[in-house]
Amino acid sequence: MSPSEKASSIIQLLTDHGSSDYIGEPITQLAHSLQCAQLASTHTHDRDTILAALLHDIGHFLPAPDVRALAGEIRHMLANGADAVGDASSVGRVGHETIGAQYLARVGFSPKVSALVGSHVAAKRYLCAVEPGYWGSLSEASKRSLEFQGGPMGGEELAEWRGGEWVEEMCSLRKWDDGAKVVGLKVEGLEAYKGMMEEHLEHQHVGRVA
Repeated sequence: MSPSEKASSIIQLLTDHGSSDYIGEPITQLAHSLQCAQLASTHTHDRDTILAALLHDIGHFLPAPDVRALAGEIRHMLANGADAVGDASSVGRVGHETIGAQYLARVGFSPKVSALVGSHVAAKRYLCAVEPGYWGSLSEASKRSLEFQGGPMGGEELAEWRGGEWVEEMCSLRKWDDGAKVVGLKVEGLEAYKGMMEEHLEHQHVGRVA
């Protein structure tokens, strides 16, 4: 597919599957994603970071057969010593963030977009470990999910994260994710991001060909 066709397909995917409740929160999945992208847009001009904010939960939007196929692919990669995009090792499961990151990498998004999407759960665990008061700022649903996600980071995992690439953007995305839960907030729709997606995917395609 062309970059334009890929962008249209993703927008259709978000539209078709975005009406579901955002788990444990009072808004829909799509409203949450759009609010997160809006917050990113007000704090940065970096296209990769804004697109990661919009698409950070795309693993929740994918049809079940695609989720199963991607999860199986990721488990196979890990079993054979290869790296998957995202964080699949901390609690021994393949979560929506890893599935979403792998999907975006396959579609043709940049390593930065995929990495930010794949890290947004781990970033919550990191911030709980290093930022006093962060845990208290989380919603009750987010606090409940933290235990399942592995709890606050520690040891080698924490040290590795401190020195990781894009850690600042990862933490910013996590905080926008936390704040993107406002009932009734008016934000830009999906079409506002179509051109950005097309340009990004075209740039990545040209870079790979070159």
